[in-house]
Amino acid sequence: MPEIEELTQALLGALGDVREAEIERGQCLVGPHRDDLVLQLGELPAKGYASHGESWSFALGLKLAAYRLLRHDLREDPVLILDDVFAELDAGRRERLAGLIADCEQVIITAAVAEDIPASLVGASLLVTRGSVEVVPPNE
Repeated sequence: MPEIEELTQALLGALGDVREAEIERGQCLVGPHRDDLVLQLGELPAKGYASHGESWSFALGLKLAAYRLLRHDLREDPVLILDDVFAELDAGRRERLAGLIADCEQVIITAAVAEDIPASLVGASLLVTRGSVEVVPPNE
């Protein structure tokens, strides 16, 4: 397995090699964001074989892993944003996700349906309607 310094030098070299082409095209041509990520569900690739719920679980798992990695590297809590993720989960998965984020210091959750958010998640709630914002009192 390559060491971090080797990977750093290889990436910097590749970036330097395509710099002019990237400027001409106005897009990045090299970098880890251009790599394909292959996720497996057992022996099968998730793409094409995972159910909708399993795909959501993969996506949330990756998001939470990135959050935990940032938290570890920064040694402080970044803001975790969950944009309407609870709508796609059943009640059990909603509660498990709520448990996984319970120790997060700052979480912004959006939901089209307030009931999608587990009751175990407490904090300030805001209702946004047609450009106006109002604070929702607890237990409403």
